[in-house]
Amino acid sequence: MNFSRFLPEITAEAHCDIPCGIYEPTPAKIAAMTVLRMVLQINELKPPTGTDAHAIGVHANMIARRIAVKEQHAETCKRELLILWTDFFKQEHLEKFPGLHDTFWKAAKLCSANKQDVDEEHARALVSLVDVIAQIFYGAKGVPERYAAYLQLTEKLF
Repeated sequence: MNFSRFLPEITAEAHCDIPCGIYEPTPAKIAAMTVLRMVLQINELKPPTGTDAHAIGVHANMIARRIAVKEQHAETCKRELLILWTDFFKQEHLEKFPGLHDTFWKAAKLCSANKQDVDEEHARALVSLVDVIAQIFYGAKGVPERYAAYLQLTEKLF
């Protein structure tokens, strides 16, 4: 049966193809902040002195766990940013925000860089670019005042 004769035609847009219409940069910021926190914790860990196998194993486990979390959250950040980039932002946004493409490209590259190494500068740069994208996002949605609430929420994660 052809239902198109009975149902009205509608146009819908959203990140999940349902469409739900829900877009938000906060998950990307939480992921970026987690990457930063893991980098800071890894850098704070001191290797054990001596040859105590248990202490060496505990240290290796603490490092491995933080690396795993750092890499998972760098990937989560990339996925959340790509949802915004490919599903929310449109051609009109590229015209209104000329640096948008380059900002997303750099942020995605920083997600990868943060998976590849343990570098506080890269982690902080990722957090900063996610904030830039969030500010553009709220401006594009026509609710720039929400950026302050976003910062208030995400700057106190740790």
